[in-house]
Amino acid sequence: MNPRHTEILHLVNQEKRVMVSDLSAHTGVSEVTIRQDLTLLEKEGFLKRVHGAAVSLQSDDISARMEVSFDAKLKLAERAAELVSSGETVMIEGGSANALLARVLADRGDVTIITPSASIAHLIRNTQAAVILLGGVYQHQGESLVGSLTRLCIEHTHFSTAFLGIDGYHADSGFTSRDMMRADVASAILAKNKRNIVLTDASKFGKIFPTSLGKNSQFAVLITSSDAPQQDISELRAQGLEVILV
Repeated sequence: MNPRHTEILHLVNQEKRVMVSDLSAHTGVSEVTIRQDLTLLEKEGFLKRVHGAAVSLQSDDISARMEVSFDAKLKLAERAAELVSSGETVMIEGGSANALLARVLADRGDVTIITPSASIAHLIRNTQAAVILLGGVYQHQGESLVGSLTRLCIEHTHFSTAFLGIDGYHADSGFTSRDMMRADVASAILAKNKRNIVLTDASKFGKIFPTSLGKNSQFAVLITSSDAPQQDISELRAQGLEVILV
């Protein structure tokens, strides 16, 4: 990695999302060169490229993460929507694939969506969907509501299916999150003992983050992309989890 690559990576990790034009102006090289740099840095696993920009792998910005592998995540969302019946009330906790699911369901207009994610509520603001936004402490970057008030809201709402986002999955740790407060919200959702569904692309496999998201036995379904590691899929199925590959 040369000094320019280091500088680019520092900017992207600091700002979470940086336009190619801004990187070009900052480093003094052409946008063509910046795109070549980003291609290399993405290939080496340091960041993600989206249209006209680079995104930190640690970004909590849902709209930025939605642009990463957008087509694959949309397919996951559309498959997940098939599991939701007309008239059902669902909890959608958060995550980029789940944000797309919320939009698919909102466009259908025949379900009620409960969410602790202000970002998801904003995404479907122009639809006719019935939306219940939970209260709590507002996390500015991730636009999620967390804390004891959020837990209380969950305890006093009723839903039949919950869709949860994850940051990592590893056979040694199970499903994990990088955010302790969001993991606490997920714990309150899991405590309701409803049909809990994980919706995630294959990029989360093999990663471990600090906070566990319940036990594998608390989840009913995993919907993920077909390139997920076969060994992990086989082990999850052996534990009784229904795995849907898209």
